Amino acid sequence: MEREERSLAPGASEETAVGRRVFAEGHGSVLTDLDGNQYIDFAAGALTQSLGHCHPEVVSALTEQASKLWNVHDSATPRRAELCDLLDRLLPEYLNTYTFLSTGAEVVEAALRVIQAVAPPGRNRIGALRHGFHGKTMGSRMLVHWDIGNQAFAGNSVLGYSPYCYRCPLELEYPSCGVRCASLVRRHISDKPNVSALVFEPVLGAAGVIVPPPGYWEQINDACRDNGVLLVADEVLTGGGRTGTFLASEALGIEPDLVTLSKGMANGFPFGVLAGRESILRSPESATAGSSASTYASNPLGIAAAAATLEVVERENLTERVRTLGAVLEEGLRALHSRYDVLGEVRGLGLLYGLEFVRDPASREPAPDIARAVYTHALDMGLRVSLGGHILRLAPPFTMDRTLIEEGLAILDRSMARAVSDAPALPDRPVTAMGDAAR
Repeated sequence: MEREERSLAPGASEETAVGRRVFAEGHGSVLTDLDGNQYIDFAAGALTQSLGHCHPEVVSALTEQASKLWNVHDSATPRRAELCDLLDRLLPEYLNTYTFLSTGAEVVEAALRVIQAVAPPGRNRIGALRHGFHGKTMGSRMLVHWDIGNQAFAGNSVLGYSPYCYRCPLELEYPSCGVRCASLVRRHISDKPNVSALVFEPVLGAAGVIVPPPGYWEQINDACRDNGVLLVADEVLTGGGRTGTFLASEALGIEPDLVTLSKGMANGFPFGVLAGRESILRSPESATAGSSASTYASNPLGIAAAAATLEVVERENLTERVRTLGAVLEEGLRALHSRYDVLGEVRGLGLLYGLEFVRDPASREPAPDIARAVYTHALDMGLRVSLGGHILRLAPPFTMDRTLIEEGLAILDRSMARAVSDAPALPDRPVTAMGDAAR
């Protein structure tokens, strides 16, 4: 690590900077570092390893493809049609047209190009949600008004309220609020005839796994339909079964026109999919030559990894397994929530959860130092989670067994107990939470 630091630019993720581990191997749900220490991986890589590390079928598919063909621009290759057939079976029937790219942010940018191409004259603005995260490219940053330094790139986006009930910006309480945040988003959509699309995360991931309450998406979904506004679901994190349905949109009753997918689709191998309605992605405006091409578009290696991953997801009915294991995870986390006052809120769906740490339940003041201590103690005890500011995110592989889930929960319990007992001696260093820059 000292050798690396002489050459690498700073700016690693907070979990990497705090954890300071050199991971050498990963198999299934377990990581091994260079010193031979092992860790249950509740973060599944970068919330990407749906099937765990080095799943044999994905390794075999990649190895076989690597010996045959790596890149021929976006030309047809044998497995691309197979992948299209797989997606036809796994995605809602109306999302039947696809573009294959490399990363989540690249897919979001592709969706933005499609929106701009098909938007009627005068509809030159795009809606997005506060606390949202769609990537680090300029277009994705502009959606959520994420400025860097003295550079402001707000663009034409209009921000609506996200369903962050625990920290309601309107200082209301659910359900007596009548889901006021949704009605304000609906007003943006209905009162602004220049809005062409709403780009959103069904469950806001980087902000701390913010799950909308009943009534939120029902209002917004209907308003978009009634006003000719495209619904663009960013399911880079949630897509592929992470929340117990192949798309989180399905669980929440949303019918998006476009969907962006990446992280878990190829079990962590760089790959992304833009899925959409045929009427949009095959329209003359969006289907001009080169509009869905890029250097690594339809990369044969990515296609091989994605096809192998999704074949396992389908054959082994892993979305049902996610729901089963998710119930075990939720029960254990609710028990921790009842025991530790510093654990302000637990929220999630399936195998995706966020733990929000606070100084005390009354003030709800964010406590990044406590979250950092829990993360560090858990890592020292053999559990890896995802750290960002005062929030820990959990996203175990779909293939993890119940015993490891329970062992991980026990480690979390011990790490919280130790963090609470050490809390008075902890330095109070301000840390920017995940997504703060985008807020």
